Amino acid sequence: MAEPVTVDDPADPRLADYTSLTDVELRRRREPAEGLFIAEGEKVIRRALAAGYRMRSLLLSEKWTEALGDVIAATDAPVHLVEPAVAEQVTGYHVHRGALASMERRPLPAPAELLAGARRVAVMEAVNDHTNIGAIFRSAAALGMDAVLLSPDCADPLYRRSVKVSMGAVFSVPYARLERWPHDLDGVVRAAGFHVLALTPAEDAVDLTALTPPDRLALLLGAEGPGLTQRAQRAADTRVRIPMSHDVDSLNVGAAAAVAFYAVSHPVSGRAPIPE
Repeated sequence: MAEPVTVDDPADPRLADYTSLTDVELRRRREPAEGLFIAEGEKVIRRALAAGYRMRSLLLSEKWTEALGDVIAATDAPVHLVEPAVAEQVTGYHVHRGALASMERRPLPAPAELLAGARRVAVMEAVNDHTNIGAIFRSAAALGMDAVLLSPDCADPLYRRSVKVSMGAVFSVPYARLERWPHDLDGVVRAAGFHVLALTPAEDAVDLTALTPPDRLALLLGAEGPGLTQRAQRAADTRVRIPMSHDVDSLNVGAAAAVAFYAVSHPVSGRAPIPE
């Protein structure tokens, strides 16, 4: 068991993992290079530990020692107790959830290894908004997707904001990065037996809800705003769309992903009558 230690100095080197958490560019560079990520809040911390990630340290206010007592008792990692004002000076924001953990990253699996046991896969191209990344992972976990593949320029699923929005779903849905884009859609994804569907609002795309999903499919999602590139769409087997009403032309990529995940995981083969 680690004995909690009170830290009063925001410049204390023991708190280095938690400095400047609001500096997105700094943390994007630093966290993967140092092999760490930050889990925020009791629920997310517990989910990271349950998923097998090793904790480097805890930073929390006094009132959270009881709620996380079992976590503290089970770890040898340092536990730093700080006043809320000190936590804000270190991190750059008010840590209203009261608890942060620095966790060790794990090596990502090879894409081919990830696909070996999967049937439904989400593939993201250049999705760089951390909120959208988190939302897509949460929907993927809830709606039956087996894995996620990322293009080389997608944002980090383990960035604090992504983890928080996903409510820890980034720990339960395995993911990997493709190295050559979009060539790996053919050389890796299609080679593993997947039919690639490109989600687009284009009017000439096939109605996704009218399709019978193939046995193994990869659903390709583009970034908010620009959507999928033409190169990615050409690399897909079929371009599909979600039918829209009331002159709405498209949905936020997080919302579109949720609709599409449900459609491919729960195809409608026949409608039951409404109960009387």
